[in-house]
Amino acid sequence: MTPSTFPDPAVDLPADGTGERTAVLAGGCFWCTEAVFKELAGVRAVRPGYAGGTAETADYRTVCSGTTGHAEAIAITYDPGATSYGELLKVFFSVAHDPTQLNRQGNDRGPQYRSAVFYANADEKRVVEAYIAQLDAADVFDAPIVTTVEPLDVFYEAEDYHTDYAARNPSQPYIVHVSAPKVAKLRKTYPQRLKAAEKTGA
Repeated sequence: MTPSTFPDPAVDLPADGTGERTAVLAGGCFWCTEAVFKELAGVRAVRPGYAGGTAETADYRTVCSGTTGHAEAIAITYDPGATSYGELLKVFFSVAHDPTQLNRQGNDRGPQYRSAVFYANADEKRVVEAYIAQLDAADVFDAPIVTTVEPLDVFYEAEDYHTDYAARNPSQPYIVHVSAPKVAKLRKTYPQRLKAAEKTGA
């Protein structure tokens, strides 16, 4: 199944007029996932950081050891009137990373690169578990989904130099070969959902 025919979530959070929500997702290197979600209409901000561990070891050098329990994650601040939690999950599973790779993404290996959704409440947990079950039942992937569904205790923001890393370093080899193709895939698959389309009324 191609991303363009990827199923919409059958279960989602309703837009309730709160004005702003945050979703925390982990799908490998946060430079890549940040670059993807920054392009989506309805997304107000994306912050790279660490989830799943403690404050004492929430720094890049230590997290990269793979021994801290953290995952490189992003906190996505979004307008639920413009995009939904389920729609963010659809992009996460179809474009932003490979949810069938256990404790790695490509050549990035270790539990800090695991596929994970960190839920803030029971409603988010219900939506993501339902969507994973829906994707499994539809045999969307050739291998089992290994994404973990974990409670969000604290999100620790990453060091400043990680913010907008892909945009600020477009010629860096990792960005060219890993991050940029994901953004290109997003633009090709969901052109109507981009901020550029929102501005032009497409």
